[in-house]
Amino acid sequence: MEKLIVEAEKFTTKLLNEELDASFLYHNLTHTQRVVEKSELLAEQSRLNDEETNYLILAAWLHDTGYTKGIKNHEDASVKIAKSFLKDQDCDNNTIETVCNLILATKLDYSPKNQLEKIIRDADCSHIGSKTYLEVSELLKKEWELTCNKYLTESEWLDENIAFLSTKHRFHTTEAALNWDKRKGKNISELLKAKKKLDAENRKQKQRKEALSFKKNKIELPERGIETMFRVTLKNHMHLSNIADTKANILLSVNAIIVSMVLSNLVSKLDNPSNAYLILPTIIFVLFTVASIILSILATRPNITSGKFTKKDVANKKVNLLFFGNFHKMSLNDFEWAMGEMMQDRDYLYSSMKKDLYFLGLVLDRKYKILRLTYSVFMVGIIVSVIAFAVAFHSTGAY
Repeated sequence: MEKLIVEAEKFTTKLLNEELDASFLYHNLTHTQRVVEKSELLAEQSRLNDEETNYLILAAWLHDTGYTKGIKNHEDASVKIAKSFLKDQDCDNNTIETVCNLILATKLDYSPKNQLEKIIRDADCSHIGSKTYLEVSELLKKEWELTCNKYLTESEWLDENIAFLSTKHRFHTTEAALNWDKRKGKNISELLKAKKKLDAENRKQKQRKEALSFKKNKIELPERGIETMFRVTLKNHMHLSNIADTKANILLSVNAIIVSMVLSNLVSKLDNPSNAYLILPTIIFVLFTVASIILSILATRPNITSGKFTKKDVANKKVNLLFFGNFHKMSLNDFEWAMGEMMQDRDYLYSSMKKDLYFLGLVLDRKYKILRLTYSVFMVGIIVSVIAFAVAFHSTGAY
């Protein structure tokens, strides 16, 4: 069963990364991983047996895969995907039925009927009792705007959250209540304070509305949801870049060791006429190994940029000041001036952030393409070299 859970994790991760629309800022892989983590915690605290725990974790991994098909009836879509996956894994009917029932238990209006259903519902809403609730809820608000065209003012959003936490939601298990009820109460308190403060500000704004005047080009600070989106996306990009560099370094090290062993143990024997049949297989082996080393180096080699810009570039919004490669040769005064200009222009600031993401994506695309080619060359090289050595030994009768 542990192998099945590992396969479910791989399947869900691949599915959500490749097929889930980028508009789902809340119902994504991060949310699924959180539900799995909290399900494991509650299962341990509830002292579930191994079989029950495995059912629970499988359902947690698969419960939101239906979002890849759309929002409407996503639980039913998740059940279809889960059934297909579990059948492919040769699971018995009892496992399939139990996991699918747990997925359906995550419907908002569903009343859980057993301990496993209570746990997965509590795990699905565990963010309500976390310190990051306000930040996570902003992602849900942005997701509604992008996927449902549902736009709420800040006041309406606060009302929605207060109503949900105080009247509609409750933790079903004792363990979840002990873990998260206290923090949930604090979150409600923070929402009420924010609502009270916002109402006071709205009243003051209404009273002095005609007297207020704003500079036309004054920068508008980005919403918290947008800031979170950029921060999370950049973090994910950097993580992927680190993975690519690590894989390239592994290939580089492996091939360097192989070349060293060939040079020290095999090449030194080729000057003997009796070993002439090994020359061609050795050349093939070394060529593929060297090609893998070169490709590994290319995958990790950084690009060199000019590091300079002009005031005209800043005025025309052509330079991205968020990337060090565009300013590392500029003086501090010029850089501070340029940053000040960008910070006063909301469009320029957002454009720079988007460009930073875009070009980082291009770098990742190049790295992974070269890395894929490197693995292919390494694999083909090993196969061809083994065949070449086998043919050489066979033709000379040296086996």
